[in-house]
Amino acid sequence: MNETDSVEKEKLFDDKGLRLDGRQVDELRPLKLEVGSLSRADGSAYIEHGRNKILAAVYGPRELHPRHRAIADRALLRVTYRMGTFSVGERKRPAPSRREHEISMVIRQALEPMLFLEMYPRAAIDVFIQVLEADGGSRCASTTVASVALANAGIPMRGIVTGCAVGKAGGKLLVDLSDLEDKVGEADVPIAMAYGRSKYTLLQMDGKLSKEELAKVLEMAEGACEVIYEKQQKVLREGFLQIREEISESEEPDVDDIEADTESSDSD
Repeated sequence: MNETDSVEKEKLFDDKGLRLDGRQVDELRPLKLEVGSLSRADGSAYIEHGRNKILAAVYGPRELHPRHRAIADRALLRVTYRMGTFSVGERKRPAPSRREHEISMVIRQALEPMLFLEMYPRAAIDVFIQVLEADGGSRCASTTVASVALANAGIPMRGIVTGCAVGKAGGKLLVDLSDLEDKVGEADVPIAMAYGRSKYTLLQMDGKLSKEELAKVLEMAEGACEVIYEKQQKVLREGFLQIREEISESEEPDVDDIEADTESSDSD
């Protein structure tokens, strides 16, 4: 081990071998998911993954403008990923960056295989993702929350897409890289998958890993995605149950109306 590796390990791990935020190498950061965060959107969701705070909103299916962009046999999925000027330590320029355009495309490509876009020819489905605070793995967290927002909007899906960033830092293979681990680490592997279908919809790699390390990293990623997927399922189930309760309550006849009808019948 050379001197550079020693310095990096000192930055990334404490005396007990734990990561600086107290996690084990295969442990996820705290995760919070909510659905229905925006009342004016057709579907929406909010995620806090570590210090990442990301909001996703879905509009559609709806008529596509301009119409010449319409696709005859399926809907056009449009994804817009934006980072707030206040989302990172150094103020970001408000204009969309090349990186934001790239991540928008990556998330769209990760979501498309799981959507029944052929059910809505010549229509558009718009997904807007706003990063309120970024802390590493924002493209994966954005994919996770966008998938939940699409399900919340009632868009037919083959499966929920789950994202997680894995990689190598300080000589160790790690799950759910933080911003620091991503910046100083040896490799970063963002993935997205339809958990339960063993289908990867996103697989990128920045850095170098051996074949054995890559196989191990993907195995660790699948375990992490299982945990995230269970939370996605739980929050969606709770959201649908809440909607069903609200519908049931609105359909129940008002007691005062029943009494008034009864009195009217008696008097007749």
